Amino acid sequence: MEVLQTLYHELISFLGIGQLLEMYKTGDYKTLLTFNGVLTAVSPVIPLLLLLEIGRALVYKRFKVEDYKMPFFIFVLNRFIGRFISIAAIAFCIGLFEKLALFHTTFTWYWLIYGYIVWEFSHFIYHYLGHKVRIFWCLHSTHHAPQNMNLFVSHAHFFLEGPYADVIRTTICILAGVNPPLLFFIMFIDGFWGAFIHVGENLLPDGRLGFLNKIILTPSAHRVHHARNPLYMDTNFCNLLNIWDKVFGTFQYEKKEVVIEYGITRQLNPNNLLDVYFGEFYYLWKDIRKAPGIKSKLLYIIMPPGWSHTGDHKTANIVKAEYQHEQQQKAQQQAAEQTPVLPLETSQAV
Repeated sequence: MEVLQTLYHELISFLGIGQLLEMYKTGDYKTLLTFNGVLTAVSPVIPLLLLLEIGRALVYKRFKVEDYKMPFFIFVLNRFIGRFISIAAIAFCIGLFEKLALFHTTFTWYWLIYGYIVWEFSHFIYHYLGHKVRIFWCLHSTHHAPQNMNLFVSHAHFFLEGPYADVIRTTICILAGVNPPLLFFIMFIDGFWGAFIHVGENLLPDGRLGFLNKIILTPSAHRVHHARNPLYMDTNFCNLLNIWDKVFGTFQYEKKEVVIEYGITRQLNPNNLLDVYFGEFYYLWKDIRKAPGIKSKLLYIIMPPGWSHTGDHKTANIVKAEYQHEQQQKAQQQAAEQTPVLPLETSQAV
């Protein structure tokens, strides 16, 4: 009986409808007029979209269990081993760094704009490091392992990635003076949009969202981020505002002629939880073991994925540069083949 009750509470928690059910039981809906009430009403949107996504895939016979199985297992695993660590990390950083802030903001609309720009910068830093430092990639790769995009992918994270991300993001925001209540509000927006941009083609075939594709990070832009195509690798690190990707030159639109291939570049068994969850740690350990000397061993930890002590690097920058060089050569060759050859003029003696 206790097991069923636990499962019931977990389901209610996942769907985000606990407070709504409490309102229904008491008949007091006045709280919906408050700020917390609005947040309560918005919370079930993403879980309901997930159910709609699965339902639509079933109706059109495009549902594949393997597309959802591994993210679901990771979600369940993380509920047991990492559910409170992020909260503790955020509280620790606020307590430690708030007194060192450059200045202090308030919970107002103009500071919200400032705070969100700072938050997006901090998110860019964490996310960029997650792709450019191998040990951090070991934490982040679990999120990139799924070979299809759907809303459950937003739950597929290594349990320590959340705390690592929140330490970086919270520290930067607090030092920059972002008010803690304002920061929690920004985190709510970020969490909502960060989940939504994982919506799959089964629910939203074209994720560009019209004119919004030019202004913010849309599902299309985030699909690009999850691609292993050389053109798309290590792009679109922001979450909602794309300003920092454009500032640092990492922004990339989805191109119709370059069909997205989801997943990571190494050979992976997407149905093996151990490979998806711990595989990158295993291969990092193998590289460290075979590396000569302490320096090389340490470099494997801090250098980008694909770096090798032999000099045979296969980092994302190198793979992308090789791809772009090949594309330029193909374009030049096609241009040369399409250039008409004019007949030579023959001179006649007078």
